[in-house]
Amino acid sequence: MALRNGDEMDIKEISVRNFKSLYDVSFEPGKINVLIGANGSGKSSVLEAIGILSAAMTDRVNNNSLQRKGVRLSASSLYKSQFSSIDRSMPTIDFAMKWEREGNIYDYSVHLTTPTDDDIWKYHSESVSKNGEMVFGRSNRSSVQLNNKVGYFALSDKLSGKEYTSMGDYISGYGIYQPDTLTLRGTVTDPAQVTPIGLNGGRLADAMEDLFSVNEEGGLFGRMSMEDVLELIEWASDFRIAKPRKSNLNPGVPSPRQVIEFRDQFLKEKASFTGYDASEGALYVLFMLTLAMHPSAPEMFAIDSFDHALNPRLAKRVTEIFSQLIVNAGKTVFMTTHNPLVLDGLNLADDRIRLFAVNRSRSGYVQLKRIRISDELLQTGQSLSRLWINGMLGGVPELI
Repeated sequence: MALRNGDEMDIKEISVRNFKSLYDVSFEPGKINVLIGANGSGKSSVLEAIGILSAAMTDRVNNNSLQRKGVRLSASSLYKSQFSSIDRSMPTIDFAMKWEREGNIYDYSVHLTTPTDDDIWKYHSESVSKNGEMVFGRSNRSSVQLNNKVGYFALSDKLSGKEYTSMGDYISGYGIYQPDTLTLRGTVTDPAQVTPIGLNGGRLADAMEDLFSVNEEGGLFGRMSMEDVLELIEWASDFRIAKPRKSNLNPGVPSPRQVIEFRDQFLKEKASFTGYDASEGALYVLFMLTLAMHPSAPEMFAIDSFDHALNPRLAKRVTEIFSQLIVNAGKTVFMTTHNPLVLDGLNLADDRIRLFAVNRSRSGYVQLKRIRISDELLQTGQSLSRLWINGMLGGVPELI
């Protein structure tokens, strides 16, 4: 597929071997990638594998870097696949990514050994190639490795020129977002505060403040009109960023320095309240829109349980808007969901928007299958949500 923009990244393939339940997995992502599957099928492990790949490519791989990316910290031995069908465990966990830019194909691969006496992952080998020709490589026998005891390969440091640094910049901010209601309300501190919004939704009000502006047609929130945003929060007549005060927040409630202040169309004009008293669904909607539109948000990120706290029909509409914002911005997002209506918000006719069913084989290995809308599925006359519920897409538990 030809690139639409010289600076835009098209990730062509991601591969993972010997990581948790991902014993040997490869898939070709688009810009929006939605993973569906039963509980425990390995969806979150896919997101975490990409997090480790991001750390290996642009940072040190240790507890601090993985926590910043939202990767759960496991006992060292549990990072490797431990299937009973495996006679001999592989010594390394392997990650690879292929991407295209300006008609050139780049490959990055890394083989890591898990921590032993400390929390640092060691680089067994690492390489980058362009159009099949290696431009950088090292192994644990090379002087490069011996002289770098911590060892991390940042494209921006080791290889000069934008053609190599741009992918490192693109993937470096990757994190797995899991917003929770208390953090969005501002009553607890986000344990993973990154710019511009914490992985659990911390400092949402501060990030939202950057998106307010006015043009000739009226108020804007990022690239959306306030009117369009308010259609997603039916009860609200307005919202803004304000200071907490006695009239909108009980003094006994912990609060950040700035809060989201709402006006309810059914209440008196002067009545206002903060996100602490607002519907949690409104906070999740504003979180998704802010993350999609903020200029400092990562170019590549993941959201675990995208549909959390959203009414099914609202989840469908937010999916439609969020997907279009991400595609237009040239970003790459990985999402998991258990809400069938999220699927109905996906335009799978656009090749940049992709749906994957995550299942486990009889041996327990994770398998990713891209769901394409075939003529056979179209002839059923059923929506994607109904096809999923009826077990025609995969990614459902086998319940009796």
